[in-house]
Amino acid sequence: MLTLSGSGKRLCSGVTRRELLQIGAIGGLGLSSLQARPSGGPAPKAKSCIFVFLFGSPPQHETFDPKPQAPREIQGEMSAISTSVPGLQIGEGLPLTATIADRLTVVRSMTHQYPIHCCAYVMSGMPTYSIPLETAPRDPQHWPFMGSVVDYLDARQRGQPSAMPNNVGLPWRFCSRGTSSNQAGPYAAFLGNGYDPFWTDFQGQGTVVVPALNAETQTEQVLDPHAGIDSLGHFTLADGCQLPADLSPGRFDARRHLLGQFDAARPTFDHIAETFRWNEQQQRAFSLVSSHRIRQALDVDRESSSTRTRYGMTLFGQSCLAARRLVEAGVRFVSVFWDPFGPHGASVWDTHANHFPRLRNYLLPVFDQSWSALISDLHDRGLLHETLVLCTSEHGRTPQIDSGPRGGARHHWSRVYSSVFAGGGMAEGRIVGSSDAIGGDVADTPISPKDMQATAYHLLGFPEDATIPDPQGRPLRIAGSGQIRPELLR
Repeated sequence: MLTLSGSGKRLCSGVTRRELLQIGAIGGLGLSSLQARPSGGPAPKAKSCIFVFLFGSPPQHETFDPKPQAPREIQGEMSAISTSVPGLQIGEGLPLTATIADRLTVVRSMTHQYPIHCCAYVMSGMPTYSIPLETAPRDPQHWPFMGSVVDYLDARQRGQPSAMPNNVGLPWRFCSRGTSSNQAGPYAAFLGNGYDPFWTDFQGQGTVVVPALNAETQTEQVLDPHAGIDSLGHFTLADGCQLPADLSPGRFDARRHLLGQFDAARPTFDHIAETFRWNEQQQRAFSLVSSHRIRQALDVDRESSSTRTRYGMTLFGQSCLAARRLVEAGVRFVSVFWDPFGPHGASVWDTHANHFPRLRNYLLPVFDQSWSALISDLHDRGLLHETLVLCTSEHGRTPQIDSGPRGGARHHWSRVYSSVFAGGGMAEGRIVGSSDAIGGDVADTPISPKDMQATAYHLLGFPEDATIPDPQGRPLRIAGSGQIRPELLR
């Protein structure tokens, strides 16, 4: 076996640097052994998807399902405003979003049975969930993240590696910058680490002290980049997603050429499944580290200052801008995660205290500017019709305000909550479902996270009965029990 030098550090694609640079008997198996599988589904309406996840869960009452006629202890301190859609009102903290409501599908009847941080449950087809799974990202009970499923199915249909990574996560590896434990969610589970998102990283400092998670007990002042960054802040590829420092591009290209010669010389080798999987991951790693397009797409400084300002000079805003640039560059599935930074919950929507100050002075203004800019910018560039945009969270918040903590509180609530979608074949200016008079239960048209997934897969061109193999090779429906919901479609 001929071995090229390199460390054992694991790349973001799931292979190690040593595997990336190693040439041996198993290197001769190419991706040509995989036959492209016909999709069997409709022509895709969406070329790409931007998945926006608001960790901790926004309150439906102050966002997309206000209850202006409800008692004060339900409605809270914030009122409702009219939108560009007749009859649709949303929370007063979203004035920019109100102007683009005619491009959105607002779902007021999202529901499931787990009022916990079940991120992995709402991002995958897994049928059940429990609290221990929240902080066990690699537990074998988990199912693959939506972006990983899209990446996997696309690879099977294409039969060869993509020139660009097809599953990218912003702004950093999920829940890696807070002091709380890692959360399960956007990982490939039994599809293998090679289908985890390609993670970016962010280099820069926060410039705004955000309202405390708990005004009575929190002593730390948190300069949270989600609330403000300076113009020097920038995105990079995460560690392991770029060339080793001691390996020049010229040497890398030479090694890749040598590997190609070995591949061409051994067409008759047995096509062993494990060998194929290793080589496929190697090719995926090559496609990332040798591509300049991904780095260019992440360079938001190439945009005009007016465009950057339009999105907001916040980490969330610039992540949304980078997501738009990535889909323009050809990335199929891009995720923007707004997750904890610093002391537990410092940037999260988990408002168990200081609810109204955090919403008024931080969370709603940042979301409103960046979300409205993303949808408007995609529309202005003629990209919205082919870009599916999903904005959701793991649950909603209680209809009854807890007046005990300073600033008020709403706690976990999954019986009914709101999500908002746009583009890629979703309806425009439509309200789907409703909650009861206090926003505590579904009144009509319940929509599950699995239904959201099934509908998104449909718009991305996958048949409703598409499957992925579990660890024993048994076929599992990609959206679990989810069904395509025509109420959401144009």
